[in-house]
Amino acid sequence: MGDVLHALPAVTALRAALERTQPASWIGWAIEPQWVPLLCADSAEAACKRGPRMPVVDQLHRVAAKRWARRPFSPSTLREIRQLRDSLRAQHYDICIDLQGAIRSAWIGRMARAPRMIGEANPREPLARWLFRERIETIGVHVVEQAMEVVNAVLNEDLLYQAPVLPVDPVAESWCDRWLAERGVERFVMVNPGAGWGAKCWPAERYASVAAELARMGFAAVVNIGPGESQLADAFPADDRARAFLMSGGIGELIACTRRASLFLGGDTGPLHLAAALKIPVVGIYGPTNPARNGPHGTRSQVLRHPASRRDHSRRSEPEAGLLTIAVDDVLEAAQQLLQQQAGTQ
Repeated sequence: MGDVLHALPAVTALRAALERTQPASWIGWAIEPQWVPLLCADSAEAACKRGPRMPVVDQLHRVAAKRWARRPFSPSTLREIRQLRDSLRAQHYDICIDLQGAIRSAWIGRMARAPRMIGEANPREPLARWLFRERIETIGVHVVEQAMEVVNAVLNEDLLYQAPVLPVDPVAESWCDRWLAERGVERFVMVNPGAGWGAKCWPAERYASVAAELARMGFAAVVNIGPGESQLADAFPADDRARAFLMSGGIGELIACTRRASLFLGGDTGPLHLAAALKIPVVGIYGPTNPARNGPHGTRSQVLRHPASRRDHSRRSEPEAGLLTIAVDDVLEAAQQLLQQQAGTQ
């Protein structure tokens, strides 16, 4: 999810530049099926025509790579890979850009047989660089900046940064309005206690303590519980006075509800980057990942990280030690500052 959202500003900028110089240009995106709603509203997926429900790209190529990896030689996997190859080649792409920097994404890009294959000179997975025909040296620290530098090579110009544009799904928007109204929620903070692995997770009980204090300030907490994270819900009391409401929906619903939030509170995870893409103020609680590279981008934010924390992508189950030094009061103070700033701009 984060990879898609980090790439989206660069592709949005490319779309804007092409509309100005080459309006007939066609952009396709190869993407895991579960992340399609970040580019195309669920209710419009069958039609898949560019517009408010699919604002940036013209076509999606679904790549079920994680499922294929579990059964790489099964007839169904091989058949789907051939179908992907054929769909990529049928578009006769002139250029392929790899913004993920992985061997898998670079290999999929080469399947398109585009004359130009562009990627970073020093990608996330070093071996991927040998699949690129054009290797771009990047100097940006943040992954969004690096993606912009790679995409600049398409037109050989420095593109103007564009805030990412996310699809609008009328079904999800209506659902969110009803869901909030049924609970009497008006002003709220989106809280996301989960993360990709345990070392990045600030304790859910501390999130609940912050939510309780925000309730006293008149802000409910909409708590996003992702797949496989049901145990995190136990930290939030089922008490109307706590004003913490658990939300477990699809990506379309998450986009719709995040759009309405006054603030986002969470760690380095996809929903945080979604909030930043939607220009929602963000309190980011960071431990083993580097916020200079992966922090909230394009929105007002407060990032909390202990100086002792060091970058470490080991998939440890326990919270990183530096992360645990961040206190409830630290997070609450950051949230209050952003909420006050938000009130001052309205």
